[in-house]
Amino acid sequence: MKKIICLLMSITVLAGIMASYSKKNIKNQVEYTKSVVDTLNFNYKVNPETFEIIAECNGKEEVISKAMDKREVSNLKEDSSTMSWSYPNEGIQVNLKKEKQYIDVKIKSIKDDENEFTWPKVEGENYILPLGEGKSIPKNDDNWMKYLNEKEIDVIQSFSMGFFAVNYESYSAVYLMDDMFNDSINFNTKQGIEFSFNHEYTKINKDKDYGFRIYFTQNNPVDISKVYRNYVIEKGEFKTLEEKAKDNKNIEKLYGATHMYLWDTTVISEKDINWDLFRKSSGSKPVEWIKTLLKNKIEDSTEKVKALEEAGTKDYVDKYNKNTICQGLSDVLTLPDFYNEEVFPKKDAKMEELLKKGSNNLNQVEIIDLNKRALNENMEGVFMPVEQWASDRTTDLLKDIKDSGLDNAWIGLDNWTQGFIKPEMVKYANDNGYLIGPYDSYHSIHEPGKEQWNTAEFEDKTLYENATVTDKKGKKLSGFQNVGRKLNPTLSMPSVEERVKSILNTGVNFNSWFIDCDATGEVYDDYSKDHITTQKEDLKARLDRMAYIGNDKNMVIGSEGGNDFASSTIAFAHGIEIPAFSWMDDDMKKNKDSKYYLGRYYSPNGGVPEKYSKEVPVKEEYKKIFLDNTYNVPLFKLVYNDSVITTYQWEWSTLKIKDEVKNRMLYEILYNVPSLYHLDKFQWEEHGTKISEHSKVWSKFSKEVINKEMTDFKVLSENKLVQMTQYGDDIKVVCNFSNKDFKYNDDVIEGQSLIIYRGDKKEVYKPGA
Repeated sequence: MKKIICLLMSITVLAGIMASYSKKNIKNQVEYTKSVVDTLNFNYKVNPETFEIIAECNGKEEVISKAMDKREVSNLKEDSSTMSWSYPNEGIQVNLKKEKQYIDVKIKSIKDDENEFTWPKVEGENYILPLGEGKSIPKNDDNWMKYLNEKEIDVIQSFSMGFFAVNYESYSAVYLMDDMFNDSINFNTKQGIEFSFNHEYTKINKDKDYGFRIYFTQNNPVDISKVYRNYVIEKGEFKTLEEKAKDNKNIEKLYGATHMYLWDTTVISEKDINWDLFRKSSGSKPVEWIKTLLKNKIEDSTEKVKALEEAGTKDYVDKYNKNTICQGLSDVLTLPDFYNEEVFPKKDAKMEELLKKGSNNLNQVEIIDLNKRALNENMEGVFMPVEQWASDRTTDLLKDIKDSGLDNAWIGLDNWTQGFIKPEMVKYANDNGYLIGPYDSYHSIHEPGKEQWNTAEFEDKTLYENATVTDKKGKKLSGFQNVGRKLNPTLSMPSVEERVKSILNTGVNFNSWFIDCDATGEVYDDYSKDHITTQKEDLKARLDRMAYIGNDKNMVIGSEGGNDFASSTIAFAHGIEIPAFSWMDDDMKKNKDSKYYLGRYYSPNGGVPEKYSKEVPVKEEYKKIFLDNTYNVPLFKLVYNDSVITTYQWEWSTLKIKDEVKNRMLYEILYNVPSLYHLDKFQWEEHGTKISEHSKVWSKFSKEVINKEMTDFKVLSENKLVQMTQYGDDIKVVCNFSNKDFKYNDDVIEGQSLIIYRGDKKEVYKPGA
């Protein structure tokens, strides 16, 4: 019988307060002070045959990594601080080292070919996991047992930060990952939640090890998070918003900024048309040309053509047809081949100037301007001056938002074409202290000539065949919604530069840029023979292209997701607070008759699509996992409040979820999270008062805490619905998510309200309906 070999290692760490420690960031000459963390005296013992580790803290022994199947052990070595051995049948080398404050574990493959290994396997009373902002998950919780049953997750996509913690009765084991590439976690919920960690050693990756630092702390989210914050600082990978703002002053415009997507591709609106004269122009060359373009160039244009035809047969144009006609005109006015000299013989001075350049040499802003002027000149008296077109839905809307008291805002456009249609809107945003930028993506590429959206279209037509990702089985990976392919980011930079320069060369002065997917952790090993790429190389290329747009083009950069590998590159992120999850259920995604259906990606008036404007309930099973504040813990904010501004993925805006709007507003102040809205003229008319009233309270608070570390978090009630956060030494929020009043010291905090404590001053806030 094989002898079980155990090693007892005693590690004495400072009990109580850990001495502050500074790490110099050489590039920026910045010193950070490490957070204060209570650390514990501990001992541990390890069985190499099963790789079980038993730790003793606070007088209590716990199995912090459960026994695996017994394996043959060879090359066992040990001294006063290290222990190593091999699993010869698996081609695995293990090294453990006793450090002052943690156990250092390295697991290396000594095979030349691909390999994999599973360790650790953990089971505790509770788990602290960086799923989005952060979750505290009890071992025997029915909701999470159902959700995690036999689930396998990709760590770099699913975890916003590189650690997890397992809580026991009197302490916590905190596992900090060396990196998150090619890692997965498998959950088993048959007898309560437990999980195992698996690493794949791919044949294309020369880096053949993975590992952890295992720290021991009190089992609370603050100490757990601060251990990780200190680790990021130690590695020289932490960068504050203040530092980022030294490189780009516009980042300060994010402080206290409400986030809003403006939706309106209207080139001309109802108020810009003399409808009596328009009716009388039916059958004219311009109108007939517009019908031809709609039929041949614009999908689903039957109603628009019909509305144009009816306008000439009736003595009035009703509201529906006015809107439909405006949408049809807006569609064709952006087309490069709208201008036709035979149809539009009359020219004003600006047209003459543009045409001298040659129609093939015009950028998209100039094309739209030429088209508008051509229509206006050749349908005399029908339209208002082109400079005024659609201003009620763009520039005037921003003026109304500004006049409401929203002095700070990040404005996202669904498409850079919105800026081309109305450069005056972008200029107004710039001149009035707002950030404004387009949505952009380099994740998917479509077959040339078959592009379904413009972010998947590239000037270099060879990329589709020569620069897309191949999996280990030789299959090309499909793009978003299974359309096209995934573009290898290591081969994208020339196209990134070409696109960004072409957009900015129009003269539209965007000052921010939103990059889809690059901070989600959706990275790939590419097995294409001509461009083999590891996940690590894929990720570096994504960060490089965001840095190029941010640094070289002086843009305030944000991305979807916001996982912390991007924390020193981006300033803001959409998805940490609530991720995308509608894909999980057809009732949300496809079933139009379901009350849970998010809505169509369609707007009848050219504004916010129903998918983003329609308020819907969420099934209880998803509400528990993604919204329930009894599970939420601010892990990401405890680490990165003063580094990255985070809010929701754009499907789940502040106003989207029925019966959750007040909770969202309270959460936004408690956790310092910007509201996220989808707006057009009509949504602002409906919700503007509510938005501005909330934003005034939130914005003032956020400006006070944005450059402070979140220093504390506590759950104050048994039902976990009363919570406290603290920023720096002097600002604290106590929030009551429940419907019952709560006594806190000498204050009564009403249900669905909070109090902001600024030293001796108090501000009570209760969101409106």
